[in-house]
Amino acid sequence: MAALTARRGPVASTSTKSSAPLHVENHFQPHYPYRLNFYDTPPQFDVTLEQFESWGLDRLRILAEIESSFVRNRAFEELKGIVNTQQKKYLTLNSNTAINADKDAERKKDHVSHFVLRLAFCRSEDLRRRFIKAEMALFKVRWETDDPKEREEFLKARAFGWGDVSDAEKAELEPHLKACLNPKQLQYFPQEKYYKVPWSRVPDLVHGRRVYLRAGAAYVPSREQSSIVFQQFQADLEEAMEMTARALPRMDEDRLTPILDHLSKGFLAGVASEYSAPESGESVTADMIDGLAKKHFPLCMRALHEHLRKESHLRHQGRLQYGLFLKIVGLSIEEALAFWRKAFSGKMSDEKFTKEHLYNIKHNYGLVGKMANYPARSCQTILTTYPPGANEFHGCPYRHYSEDNLKTALQSMMGISSHDMQDVLSSVRTQHYHVACTRVYELTHGIRKGEGLGGGETVNHPNEYCQRSRELEKSKNAAAADDAMKID
Repeated sequence: MAALTARRGPVASTSTKSSAPLHVENHFQPHYPYRLNFYDTPPQFDVTLEQFESWGLDRLRILAEIESSFVRNRAFEELKGIVNTQQKKYLTLNSNTAINADKDAERKKDHVSHFVLRLAFCRSEDLRRRFIKAEMALFKVRWETDDPKEREEFLKARAFGWGDVSDAEKAELEPHLKACLNPKQLQYFPQEKYYKVPWSRVPDLVHGRRVYLRAGAAYVPSREQSSIVFQQFQADLEEAMEMTARALPRMDEDRLTPILDHLSKGFLAGVASEYSAPESGESVTADMIDGLAKKHFPLCMRALHEHLRKESHLRHQGRLQYGLFLKIVGLSIEEALAFWRKAFSGKMSDEKFTKEHLYNIKHNYGLVGKMANYPARSCQTILTTYPPGANEFHGCPYRHYSEDNLKTALQSMMGISSHDMQDVLSSVRTQHYHVACTRVYELTHGIRKGEGLGGGETVNHPNEYCQRSRELEKSKNAAAADDAMKID
């Protein structure tokens, strides 16, 4: 069990026995001899609140992609490639042979981020189950990609409770042990080492009839050693999550609660983060919006655009959601005023527009009021806040539309065929809305299933959807131009 608390000041501290703050000297730096970690010892040092949240978010990005892979039935090799790509971006873990890498700093971040998400996902049985499943997959990927020598040293440093099978016992049981091997494995039997563990430690091997059972013990070949390790990792984590859930109500730290709430919603939207628009230098004019909407906008923004064009009106939350999206797409304040003025012209005078909407548009751009540069709403914000009411069209269609209305919207706005519809709806029915949106992106852009936004990434922000769509169009146009030049 580990409960995270915070002392007064910009640090979050760890404690294993209670929610009382644990004083640790700030100069203390942990040492991590191995890349693999069972996370059975809570971090005993101070971290800032910024690290607490940002490290948790980075790990969540990886776990969210793992869960997305489960939903999309990706093969393990494909999942491994996606996880490795995500780790390089957000949670690098170099082996001990790496040069010019701060391995202890990398492993410290990995250590802390795991315990941060333990706190965030221990609150319900469903969240615990999903967290454990994703962490198991992450551990398996790291196990397979770990340096064999370092992995062996890691195993020697831990007590897994297995007993070595002597050569005499192996010879005595040889017919039974060979019966559990497939024909291709028989040639390796003379060199194979065996371990003896209680059968309950390797239920997957027992179910697959890949081990010999005698007197309550399973005889596990060394090639199946990982099953013992994986089962122990899962059992330890399940127990730790239960203990953390019981201890969480005693945590006396109000500053951590909003962060944990934010993180715990991450699986719902794929990731808990705000999108940062790249500095492309491109500007978008009001006259370009219709064309961009048809080709590059996700369904949530396409629906708002279509309603605005049809009714010359959007209610407050719709204007906020769509207006901030257009701002990040590249619509300047001057062009935004021109766009909204024209959009509302069917139902209101220029004087009324100036009186009722000019201030709010300028407010979105940070020109009046708090002078804040407001970000566009992420998928998580759209999914979990401001649910649409009657005659409102903001929100996420995949979550807030009825199935019949969603089908109609997908067919009319995104051109999704009846044949592909069920593939999208199956993700909606399991509440994996970001996966449904990602599948629509693939279908509308002629991308192979599983590729997502590139490298298997799922949609987590409407503006990222739009940006990737525009980049893809540019790359296709550039390739077509090169082909044309070659023909000439």
